[in-house]
Amino acid sequence: MRFRFDPDVERFRQEVREFLAKELPPEEERIRLGYEGGFKTPEEEKAYVMGFQRKLAERGWLAMAWPKEYGGGGASHMHQLVYNEEMAYHGAPVMNMGIAWVGPSLMLYGTEEQKRRFIPRIARAEDWWCTLYSEPGAGSDLASLQTRAVRDGDEWVINGQKIWTTGAHLADWGWLAARTDPDAPKHKGITMFVVDMKTPGITVRPLINMAGRHGFNEVFFEDVRVPAENVVGEVNRGWYHMAVALDFERSGIQAFAGGRRSVERLVELTKRRPELVRQRPSIRFELADRAIEVSVGTFLAYRVATMQARGLVPNHEASASKLFGSELSQRIALTGMHLLGLAGQLREGSKWLVFDQAAAYLNAVSATIAAGTSEIQRNIIATRGLGLPRD
Repeated sequence: MRFRFDPDVERFRQEVREFLAKELPPEEERIRLGYEGGFKTPEEEKAYVMGFQRKLAERGWLAMAWPKEYGGGGASHMHQLVYNEEMAYHGAPVMNMGIAWVGPSLMLYGTEEQKRRFIPRIARAEDWWCTLYSEPGAGSDLASLQTRAVRDGDEWVINGQKIWTTGAHLADWGWLAARTDPDAPKHKGITMFVVDMKTPGITVRPLINMAGRHGFNEVFFEDVRVPAENVVGEVNRGWYHMAVALDFERSGIQAFAGGRRSVERLVELTKRRPELVRQRPSIRFELADRAIEVSVGTFLAYRVATMQARGLVPNHEASASKLFGSELSQRIALTGMHLLGLAGQLREGSKWLVFDQAAAYLNAVSATIAAGTSEIQRNIIATRGLGLPRD
């Protein structure tokens, strides 16, 4: 089969590439910022990310998947696919919790005042949002969350702890899930709030990952008072509001586009440093395996987007793409370590450093946990895809 995109989709891809060539810093700089947290201050990181995203917003690309009536582009699944593919391949800073989670939820469940207040600012990249979901005892089993919100007149008083909150140290607003009825079954009794992260009683503490990068945080709520008007949707129906899924492209192409660039980077290194291959001749076969896997994964992702474009709802197909992509990212990182040998353990500051492959390897560890563990994906594939029994 020879797969081709429609001409208008390919024209759009070229437009995206031209934009990225003009607006993104050189690749070496992006690698440094992406893998090593090379920003001097959180404010510098926020300015870099939001500055780039505002340029996307000016073109109508930041919220390109949103309906036009909410300031989005109403783009097709295939336009979204190539946009996500090109952004991931070039390492562009496009992750935005407000676009991914908050805006879509407000479109469906927010009041008219909430929509007017928040949605335009999200679409223009004027606010940084974090999602306050996971807790020390509620990760994959999110319905077990225990952060409490108690009504007190025109306010809710919130107490509890959240963990692994990406970007909380940069956030202007938080998208919070809290338990409002402790006696209800665990999938009920949860309510969604928008929370000003500067509210008294909120404490954000950094969590430094294995690569020495600060992206995650733990967030503590001590008698935090939130106006009742900040409740989104029905009280005690937050679990169902969290599960919101508008008609967005969710193929997982980002993992394969980023993986393709990582493999290309390793191949380019072998051309500059042929002694690495002479020392480990088998690395050629390992690199070939990774390149083949990237191609396979890309078509898994294309299949998901194509199903969505036809009005179908991918289920186990999306899980297969996610599972293959997250585990492939770990294999690519390991191949890089094999190629570099002992030098792969070097970090920034060493005069012998080729590039910080160790950071890439350490960052890849969480790939099979974030956004749904590999175990969960395999269960979905087994039960919904293969029809196997749960027991």
